[in-house]
Parts: sequence; structure tokens; C-alpha cells
Amino acid sequence: MTERVCVGAIAGAFGVRGEVRLKSFTSQPNDIAAYAPLYTEDGSRSFTVRLTRPVTGGLGARLSGVETREQAEALKGVTLWTDRDKLPALPDDEFYHADLIGLSVHDTGGALIGKVRAIYDHGAGDILEIHGPGRRQVLLLPFTRAFVPTVDLAAGRIVADPPDEQE
Repeated sequence: MTERVCVGAIAGAFGVRGEVRLKSFTSQPNDIAAYAPLYTEDGSRSFTVRLTRPVTGGLGARLSGVETREQAEALKGVTLWTDRDKLPALPDDEFYHADLIGLSVHDTGGALIGKVRAIYDHGAGDILEIHGPGRRQVLLLPFTRAFVPTVDLAAGRIVADPPDEQE
């Protein structure tokens, strides 16, 4: 099966003719339509997308096969996925979140810290959520060159330099 990446979610119905309010997770929100067909997470449905207008909290869109408000409302909360190979290549120092999740994280001495479980972006920069063994079960680490000097996707490994623990 082709690897897929989540690029958006349906936030609800918009209007009475089957339009949906779409939340785009792409860096340029309007780019989401270029990655069609978009699939549900389980791959059971696919949609072509036609953006109609900007709306509060996202974009108005028409999805293929969605003709009524009731059909649009039934899709609220559904995430939309695209094939990974449709995403553009990135420069060497940029990464898709989906490529980082699951990577092992080691300190600069080579000791295992844990694995990346999630990435958060609260506006001031990305934060890696790292789950690992031992006393510190969860580590939140800024995804900056100072704290994460090396990301080796080919090796499936991140080298991190977390701040010292305060006792």
C-alpha cells in the first residue's frame, strides 16, 4: 500500500448544497486541492476537491460525491490523506512531520532517549514529543538546530542535545 500523509480535515458543513469547511494542513492552504484525490484515513473513500472560497476557520470546498448538507455534515471530523509521493521535495534542512514521527532519538553520546511520537506547532516553532524509557517518560524538545543538530532520515535517527535535567 502507498504511504499516505494527512493534509487536512473536514471541519463541518458549509451552506446547504454540500459544501464543506476544510482545514488545510499544507504550508499554503490552497495547495490542498493540488494533492487530490484525497482519501479518508482508512482509504475507503476518495475525493476530488474544488475550493470555492475562504471561510472562517478554513476554506469552503466541494468534494466529489458530496451533494447535500447532510452528506457534508456526516463527514465532520474526517481527516484527508494524500499519497506521500505527491508532496514536493524539500530542501536538506526541512522535513515533513510525518517523516520525523517514529524516528529514534539519541543524545550526542549515542544513548537512546526515545522515539518521536508527535510534533506540535504552536506558532513559535515546532516541538518534538519524545517518549522514552526510564524516569523521564515524555520529553518536549524544541526542534531547533541547537537542540536537534542532526536528522538522518535514511538511518531513521535523530541526534538531540537536550538541556540538562534540573534536580
